[in-house]
Amino acid sequence: MKAFDVCTGHAAVIARDDIDTDLIVRIERISQLVRGQFQPWAFETLRYRPDGSENPDFVLNQAPFRDAKILLTGANFGCGSSREMAVWALDEFGIRCVIASSYGDIFYSNCFQNGVLPIRLAADVIATIMLIAASGAELTVDLNACLIRVPGLDPIAFSLPESQRVALLNGQDDVDLAVAREVSIVDYQKKDRVARPWVYA
Repeated sequence: MKAFDVCTGHAAVIARDDIDTDLIVRIERISQLVRGQFQPWAFETLRYRPDGSENPDFVLNQAPFRDAKILLTGANFGCGSSREMAVWALDEFGIRCVIASSYGDIFYSNCFQNGVLPIRLAADVIATIMLIAASGAELTVDLNACLIRVPGLDPIAFSLPESQRVALLNGQDDVDLAVAREVSIVDYQKKDRVARPWVYA
């Protein structure tokens, strides 16, 4: 998993609530693709017209947001099904950070397992950032300091659980963390077998 430290780049604005995982990546693609193949299909129904041509009105088809690293959006982002492929699609498209007022719970957890930083901010703060980002200004998201730097604004603080912050900084998902703790886990089990042998009978 890619570590997350500081991300500077353009922020694409999709100012709508309740963007579900099916809008991020269609369910039909799940059985057709493997990890590494989702980039062309992120936001497929928004990025493309029915004839397969690009929709020029969609922000991710417009310069400079084709290369956006940050996504600014509305409430309840990533709601709906639990498909992890929605996060894969964002990551493969190049989105390293999503800023929304709220998230689908499973999507939020999946972000941390795939190197994407989900930030929660108040809706009015997001609306202010959106106005600036839409002009093409670059934002900086600093996970070390837990700050967002936006031209013309004071630094904006955000918070998230410390364990998840450290894991993202180190590029570790739950499996990586378990492997890193393997020695202490084995040591604990050895001691526990002595202390509580009936548990292992």
